[in-house]
Amino acid sequence: MNTVSEMVEIRWHGRGGQGAVASAEMFALAAIEEGKSAQAFPSFGPERRGAPVMAFTRVGDDYIYLRTGITEPDVVVVLDPSIMRATDVTAGIKDGGKIIVNTSKAKEEIKEGFGIKHDLYTVDATKIAMEEVGRPITNTTMMGALARVTNLVTLESLEEQIQKRFPSVADANIRAMRRAYEETKV
Repeated sequence: MNTVSEMVEIRWHGRGGQGAVASAEMFALAAIEEGKSAQAFPSFGPERRGAPVMAFTRVGDDYIYLRTGITEPDVVVVLDPSIMRATDVTAGIKDGGKIIVNTSKAKEEIKEGFGIKHDLYTVDATKIAMEEVGRPITNTTMMGALARVTNLVTLESLEEQIQKRFPSVADANIRAMRRAYEETKV
């Protein structure tokens, strides 16, 4: 996934209040700013703060006609590792799919513990967010990891979206995003 030659579908897993929906949207807007087609949308249900939530992003070179949920993602982003005990984040993932997990654990431990057969990328986004933002909200941090793994958008485009969305805390979130980009284990 070094370039966007076809549509890439991304499923975000998080908990209510962690910013999965905001990340999906900002990532799509960054792609649009770069001249790509993109869309983002949440999975609605009985969401409440702390409950498992999903959001989705599609990015492609051509107009995206699909208006359905993403059931077979190319990439899965896990903002909160505790979600993996409650939800099968690998469900429907395409062959050759990629999973990006916020965790302080070793990749081998995550692969074995959850039976992950796909390419796995990890980053301690919670630690980075605490150190840079002062809160364990990992959404902007995980956007940096997603950019690193997929090369779908540039960090500069993501920075612009963070500045628009969170102007009062943009600098800290941008630092967190850039650190995650550098610290993601590939």
